[in-house]
Amino acid sequence: MIKNKAFPLIVLMLFAAGGAFAAKPAPAPAAITGLTAADMPYDVGNAAILRWPVDPAAAADTVYVVYSSSQPAAGWIETDRFAAAARTGKDIELPFWAWDGTAAEHAVKVELNNIFGEGVPGSVFQFKVSAVKGKLVIAESLPVSVTPVGNWFRLDRLNNLVLLIGLIVIFFWAVSHAKRKGLFIRRIAGLDAIDEAIGRATEMGKPIFYVPGIGGMSSISTIASAFILGEVSKKVAQYDSQIKVPHYDPIVMTVCKEVVKQSYMEAGRPDSYRDDLNFFVSQDQFSYAASVDGMISREKPAACFYMGYFMAESLLLAEVGATSGAIQIAGTDVEHQLPFFFTACDYTLIGEELYAAGAYLSKEPMLLSALKVQDFGKLVVMVSVFFGMILVALGAKLGWTGFVQGILHLFKGY
Repeated sequence: MIKNKAFPLIVLMLFAAGGAFAAKPAPAPAAITGLTAADMPYDVGNAAILRWPVDPAAAADTVYVVYSSSQPAAGWIETDRFAAAARTGKDIELPFWAWDGTAAEHAVKVELNNIFGEGVPGSVFQFKVSAVKGKLVIAESLPVSVTPVGNWFRLDRLNNLVLLIGLIVIFFWAVSHAKRKGLFIRRIAGLDAIDEAIGRATEMGKPIFYVPGIGGMSSISTIASAFILGEVSKKVAQYDSQIKVPHYDPIVMTVCKEVVKQSYMEAGRPDSYRDDLNFFVSQDQFSYAASVDGMISREKPAACFYMGYFMAESLLLAEVGATSGAIQIAGTDVEHQLPFFFTACDYTLIGEELYAAGAYLSKEPMLLSALKVQDFGKLVVMVSVFFGMILVALGAKLGWTGFVQGILHLFKGY
């Protein structure tokens, strides 16, 4: 009987103890100290950089969660999440002369325009960081704020600026030297043969066909072709020969009309110029090729020039020109069409020889100088890459990590 009376009392005591245990509040998260927010340097004002010290005691399974907000009262947005050992100052991709981040601090770049859309510069944004273990928040920082602004100078691209200034100085030196003494350009057989081809056409009383390709006026090879057309037209005017320029693109035709007209005027033969020297054929690739092939077959020109952007029609044009007995000079920067020109043409300009042709033929000091500066730039790149590889290999062998990173920063575009 006594035992029966004691049992309910024991149950009540157990429930009371359980209720007291459940009511015990959870421990408050620890504080993450040292969090700072700043405008991301060297950008247009649409990013912020968060930095705080690395906690060496943080467990391997601890995760940092970054929150951002433009209106804290409306709530926080989770912006980033990463392991406690990740995202240090060494991971920010900026060169050593523009960034002083170390492995002893976390550094997180927050792209605000990806989160809040347009209108970021000039607005105030707040950030906070939480340390999470599983589903439990074990540490949290106080909110910090920043106002992103656009920067007018990108210090991270200083290496590019120095290279640009060096090339500009060399360009003006080359212009001055070209005007005083001239500049040497190696002999290009295909361009030297232009006089021979035009002279042969003049002696035989046959026309010259100049095909500028199927590229638009935005194509570099088409622009180079227009330069060459100007020099060829000038020689044609001087020899009082006949040139025909069939076109694939109406805009290219309009430009080439002005180029040929100007060449005839410079040669002192404006009376020999006719508007029908340049004429439109078709904007269908193979219709254009078939039409030009028909003209070549009927008129049997003494010389054919194929300069510009070509695709599958290159062999069709060059084969028909070869069967007509014409001297053929071709040039393109489309490398997979070069074998067809090599096979069917007498002379072929390879790649950049097409770009150099205008300067080679005209001997203009400005064009020659631009060509020389390009060559100097290539020389600088080749020498820099050669010595850079040696220094990086040597630094890696000796364990000079900072030295290797510094060399790589010099060659990287930011």
